[in-house]
Amino acid sequence: MAATLKDVAALAGVSVKTVSNVVNGYAFVKPENRRRVQEALEATGYRPNMGARNLRRGRTGFIALVVPELSIPYFGELAGLVITAAQAQSWSVLIEQTQGTRERERSTLASLGPHMIDGAILSPQALEEEDFSEHAPGVPLVMLGEHAVNVAIDHVAIDNVLAARTAVDHLTGIGRRRIAAIGQNPRRGTAALRLAGYQAALAEAGLPQPAELVAPALEYHRHDGAEAMAHLLALPEPPDAVFCFNDLLAIGAMRTAAERGLRVPEDVAIVGFDNTEESAYSLPSLTTIAPDKSAIAQTAVDLIRRRAEAGEQVAPQDIQTPFSLKIRESTVGRAPSVPA
Repeated sequence: MAATLKDVAALAGVSVKTVSNVVNGYAFVKPENRRRVQEALEATGYRPNMGARNLRRGRTGFIALVVPELSIPYFGELAGLVITAAQAQSWSVLIEQTQGTRERERSTLASLGPHMIDGAILSPQALEEEDFSEHAPGVPLVMLGEHAVNVAIDHVAIDNVLAARTAVDHLTGIGRRRIAAIGQNPRRGTAALRLAGYQAALAEAGLPQPAELVAPALEYHRHDGAEAMAHLLALPEPPDAVFCFNDLLAIGAMRTAAERGLRVPEDVAIVGFDNTEESAYSLPSLTTIAPDKSAIAQTAVDLIRRRAEAGEQVAPQDIQTPFSLKIRESTVGRAPSVPA
């Protein structure tokens, strides 16, 4: 039979209350008693009943993460980080993918009731302001990214305009003058912001902004980047650099460049966005904007916890998390090897 708190208390020679305080992480336990309880916990193999604990706290023990596609590495990596942050709060994570359609996002939002979850983290692409009226009251929401809706919920994002400017400033700084962009998409709030940052960096550098250098992408997969790059390279005057709105677009663009016999970065420099694991191992490795995904995940979970504990008494927060530029071979080339 599974060990109980009474079993642990009897072995440690302390009260059941002391064992409970140690299990629940309370600080005010005498060091000697804590040591004895921890030894007894290990010896008995005691495991807390999370269902009972959550019931006492008024929790379900679950939060939800709603993303467009887990096959996009950014969202897969983010999901892993959210799970890690949630585990520290004794939460399990239910994950739903919506393919970025308004119908799926609306139905998912409407299904998130307080009997199922303690809160939800959303990364929407198509939700409209009126869709949030279907959200069940009492379920804390945190929205990720730059999907623009005027609703009073917590919001976590990076400064996408500044991040895009940083990427394009890097390209102008290494002498590139005909810089294209891949990723324009009216369905994506981040696309408009990254396009604005791209345009602002070109204007600051005094460079022209011909419309033909902005290539749309229906989705943000590798093949979309490859097709957009083929279009750009077919122009009478192809670009000497490309800023892609995510890493998958950039990797697809690099594939097309290689197939056309172009060298990256000598003939065309390429920058991505997201700093997914694949970007560090592509050939050449990809220069990319690196959002602090750990900070995004931790901040979102902390906001769920804060609102779950304080209810509607806490005003919604709009939090920007850091980013950096990871400079790699796709813009500066491979460093020469040093003889041993």
